Amino acid sequence: QSESLVVCDVAEDLVEKLRRFRFRKETNNAAIIMKIDKDKQLVVLDEEHEVFSLTSEKTFIVYSYKYQHEDGRVSYPLCFIFSSPVGCKPEQQMMYAGSKNKLVQTAELTKV
Repeated sequence: QSESLVVCDVAEDLVEKLRRFRFRKETNNAAIIMKIDKDKQLVVLDEEHEVFSLTSEKTFIVYSYKYQHEDGRVSYPLCFIFSSPVGCKPEQQMMYAGSKNKLVQTAELTKV
């Protein structure tokens, strides 16, 4: 049932940014941090970082990192990180939880 629940859609410019991020050529670790615009009921870009640390206020993060395989290959997988801030209002928690699946599908992420 929660698979079909969509509380907030994903902003079109964010969809394009996530697509470009997926196919970027840089080899450094990087992150796109997103938030919900409550008034527009949209997931929007919050920040972009080449170096970042996870803090409790950050809720939606797409992280690209360098991964060295045992056979010597190097890949840069995308990982989706979802956290619920401590002390967050129940209404806000529901908006984020209800928008997570839509964001994961839109960004075509496999590691959640």
